[in-house]
Amino acid sequence: MATIDDLILRSTNPFDNLRSVNFWHRQKESEPIVQSIHQDALTVIEGTLEQVTRDHYTRTIILDGDSGSGKTYLLGRLKQAFNHKAFFVYIPPFPQNDYIWRHILRYTVDSLVQVPTGQKYSQLLLWLKSVLLALKQRSLKDKIKENILDLLQTDRQLFIKRLKEIYTRSDHNSIYNADKFFGILHDLTDPKLYSLACEWLRADDLSEESLEALRLKSSIDTEQAAREILANFGRVAMNTQPIVLCFDQLESIARLPDGALDLQSLFNVNTKIHDEDKNFLIVISILTNTWEHYKTRIDQSHRARIDREVPLRLITLEQAESLWASRLSGLHRQAKPQPKSSIYPLSAEELEASFPGGRTNPRDVLRLGRDMFQAYKEWLMQQTTPNGSKPIANSEGDAESTHWTKSQQTAQSLKEDELLAIFKIKWQDELSKIKESVNRIRYFTSLELVEMLKEVLMAFQVENLQSPLFDRTKFAGYSFNYQLPQQSTKIGIVWTEDQGMDNFFRIMEACQRTLNTQNCQMLYLIRAESTGKTTLKGHQLYRQIFTPPHRHLEPDIASVQALAAYFNLVKDAREGDLVVGSQTIGFKMLQSLVRDSGILENYKLLQMLDLVREQQREGSIASFEEDGTEIFPPPVEVPTPQKLTRQIEEYLVSLVRTHPVIGLRTLTENTLKQFPQVDEAFVNDCIQALCQKKHMQIINPTEPIEAQLICQV
Repeated sequence: MATIDDLILRSTNPFDNLRSVNFWHRQKESEPIVQSIHQDALTVIEGTLEQVTRDHYTRTIILDGDSGSGKTYLLGRLKQAFNHKAFFVYIPPFPQNDYIWRHILRYTVDSLVQVPTGQKYSQLLLWLKSVLLALKQRSLKDKIKENILDLLQTDRQLFIKRLKEIYTRSDHNSIYNADKFFGILHDLTDPKLYSLACEWLRADDLSEESLEALRLKSSIDTEQAAREILANFGRVAMNTQPIVLCFDQLESIARLPDGALDLQSLFNVNTKIHDEDKNFLIVISILTNTWEHYKTRIDQSHRARIDREVPLRLITLEQAESLWASRLSGLHRQAKPQPKSSIYPLSAEELEASFPGGRTNPRDVLRLGRDMFQAYKEWLMQQTTPNGSKPIANSEGDAESTHWTKSQQTAQSLKEDELLAIFKIKWQDELSKIKESVNRIRYFTSLELVEMLKEVLMAFQVENLQSPLFDRTKFAGYSFNYQLPQQSTKIGIVWTEDQGMDNFFRIMEACQRTLNTQNCQMLYLIRAESTGKTTLKGHQLYRQIFTPPHRHLEPDIASVQALAAYFNLVKDAREGDLVVGSQTIGFKMLQSLVRDSGILENYKLLQMLDLVREQQREGSIASFEEDGTEIFPPPVEVPTPQKLTRQIEEYLVSLVRTHPVIGLRTLTENTLKQFPQVDEAFVNDCIQALCQKKHMQIINPTEPIEAQLICQV
């Protein structure tokens, strides 16, 4: 068995992950929990949830805390602790205030289709089951012969009719579009229609063929319809478990013309749900400074709908020590002999010296732990014998024998190349998370895609970015224009992935009006979805418009995943939550790192927009045969062996660059997590190639492979 110092030399830094995420997105490694941290806040929220469970009246909680206090982390703890008592929904910031209800409905359904830990079925099906069981009990009470569960599997029309009768007799508000809604509930139990039914519920603009399969004539295409469908979840709930709506990262919500956050729109929504809908618990996570700044601007009638304000307070040094121990426990469990201290190689004395007031926030604790662990690892490396086989001192994990002092581990500012290397590692980790959750372009709305692209364009310092490009249309948010640096040409962008051909025709009309008014010299349509049959007016107008210099660009999923990954970093930076190494990165610094690191250079969409160096253009511009059929389908990202090798080698170099030394096995395992499409032999070949190029070296090649260490040359 390895000593604790052997394991420290081989490991990555257990304090590197300082960020919590959407609690429905899978983490590569589960975040340790310290039960005592924010337990008072958890208890208050649990009590409020139990009140909603008892009387079904909707309540609202403001969860406020400073940057680094653990707001998003606490939302994840809530879901983990109480998912057996309620259905949990995570709602990211809304891009535009005139789309807020559709945004909330979309992410409500996206969360409800997730499968809770320990369950076989999604939250949505579990919710539907509880609704139907409650209806069965009501049917027995009212002496109705038909079993509602039997009708579910047989007669769709009779199922809809019976539900309408039940809710007409009840004291609940009437169900909005009852035939459609109950029909969709029936379709959710059909495996062939389940995905389509979910797409309709999340307000996707569906094709005519999809609507026909669902026996519907239209999608949810207005704010009022989205609001009412969301309300239906409360209206039919009866005695089911509550739905918890968690709003997070509000620094990135839509802004007003003066640049202020549009919190009033969010609290308008809160009041509507609070007053009219049952069985919801609304949790609004917000920075303390932002809440103090804006709450006096929110109408008093809306502030009155806040039932509790739950502040996240600083943690004690005892809790900080427990947080360190939770991060180090994985290493400690593997060590023989066991370290005498649960926080070895760190020390409680350093906590007291760094936080003399006796309290701090979780992120600063983790940041200090990272710096100390990194410095100790560097010190260990200096004490290692020439063949790298064993540290000279401290093989028993005795902190007193190291003579390692605070002066030796004081954190230094990261050099530019070190910061870039750590940022590349963080980027790859973020991109991997996105790839696990986003596997199709229409995961996002057109509005979200536009907002993400605008953020990337701003990072590349485009000029005169103005939004919207379209006027007098409900699709204005799909458009904007800009100029490339040192160029005078105005470029217009419209991005739509709506499937309905009626919407496509209206958007093409807006494009034509824009060109007639000469608001841009070049117009780009970004769209992966079909442009329709050649006989349709929308397609015919599209063919007239998008001839040179105007172009149709077909995005690939890899480009969209990169946009989404960058946008997640943008949201973190605005919240003050983006940490690279132990350095907090602001919004402007993030933009600079993106340009300097070159992380976005390989993505086709950005190449087509001339933002980055072009490497490949095959199939980038839509081409047509004489009959109007597209020659090239939307490109699919299939990395070539050469490109994949380059990406893996860049990752390996960055990972070694950010550690004084790392175990060869650890290096391989981390790379396989980031690039699951390759095997261990492929990664080993890349490592050997880099060693031959003198980028890194194995310092003890004669040791068993699990003990081999690798470092930068």
